[in-house]
Amino acid sequence: MVVSSAIECVFCLGCTRWACRRCARVGADDSDAWPRASPAEFAPVPRACRAVLAAYEDDLARPRWAPDRPGGYRMDPDAVVKRTSYADTRGRCPPYHVYVDRAAGQVVLAVRGLNLGHDADYRLLLDDPPGSQPFDGGYVHLGLFKAAVWLLNREAETLTRLLRDCGPDYGLVLAGHSLGAGVAALMAAVVVNHLDRFGGLQRSQVRCYAIAPARCMSLNLAVKYADVIHSVVLQDDFLPRTPTPLQHIFGSIFCLPCLLLLVCMRDTFISEAKKLKDPRRLYAPGRMYHIVERKFCRCGRFPPEVRTAIPVEGRFEHIILSCNAMFDHGIIWTEQEAQKALEIMIGKDSMITPPTRQMMERRESLEKEHKHALEKTTNSVSECKESQEDLEASVSSGSDSSSGMNWDDLVGKLLDEDETKDNFVDDDLVVGNSSKKTALPVR
Repeated sequence: MVVSSAIECVFCLGCTRWACRRCARVGADDSDAWPRASPAEFAPVPRACRAVLAAYEDDLARPRWAPDRPGGYRMDPDAVVKRTSYADTRGRCPPYHVYVDRAAGQVVLAVRGLNLGHDADYRLLLDDPPGSQPFDGGYVHLGLFKAAVWLLNREAETLTRLLRDCGPDYGLVLAGHSLGAGVAALMAAVVVNHLDRFGGLQRSQVRCYAIAPARCMSLNLAVKYADVIHSVVLQDDFLPRTPTPLQHIFGSIFCLPCLLLLVCMRDTFISEAKKLKDPRRLYAPGRMYHIVERKFCRCGRFPPEVRTAIPVEGRFEHIILSCNAMFDHGIIWTEQEAQKALEIMIGKDSMITPPTRQMMERRESLEKEHKHALEKTTNSVSECKESQEDLEASVSSGSDSSSGMNWDDLVGKLLDEDETKDNFVDDDLVVGNSSKKTALPVR
């Protein structure tokens, strides 16, 4: 009896300690040690948020969700080259639009997020058997990857034509929110491996802004493409922290506390080292920008601050038990807070303008951070090295070229041959009549 009572006491104390630690954890803890972002590097984020928010509109001439500021979206409706609906995409991809931002010198493709009223979006998100899609030495979300390649098959020629017509100074921006953020991120990963298909576009001219992204690529890929893909997360946003789409659908949208509790307990008792050793585990992509506006045991919202890093450990690994988890996922609020944070940073920067030397040192520190993260990822996910060597050998073995290539064949060279046949090739995805195959090296 005494032994059983002691065991019960220890168990109760352990559960109480776990519950206290869980309830006391806030979203700001994930980025507590990260440095602050500079105005120059964060400036494109609010503009990308507005571009994605505009993809939710039925008619830009009569907007419903435009920011409540002078200029609204700050977009010229006549510069929109193409807009699509669910009828146009046939469930292959969320709706998107393409437009030319002449003020910023960019060709922009923006993809909207998950629509709760369309089953096709659910099927796309849930099409992800664990580790089912190898890519470039790592793993990616199968359903989002199919959507990215379908979108490239459909719009690559349009993007190339716009870039050619606008001139060599224009860059390519791929942006998305939630589900669309994952599609845009995987598009960017494919595009930077085939820049010659876009008129010799440089890697530095390609940017992806993933707003509240779904987890879509393994850790080594998330770090590898951190110079191209930038993820933006608002405080307690649940989606970048949710391990699987199934938990996202049932645990967050329908607010089943039991499933959330199981997720929290699982994340608590699985060590960080074990998670990092799993090469098939998916993460939010690229460099992270975390907008923080609330503090523990403090009422109200504080002026938002932006923290940035390329984390390897602690990459939004814990579910936050917060009443703001769903609210912080919204694109409207993210755009508002991102713009407010940028204005605050610019106001502080105008008082003490950094000299050119300090700006150069900042760029060098970003490059060193990326290199350091790549080294840590290589050590943590060493299991991918052998498969990457086999992949490069297979790619270099066949190096024919053809100008009439479709993106299914191009991307197929970045995938494992057996997995390509079983999981990826789909007759409905093929666009074009090319009968030859081109092998392009992985850059």
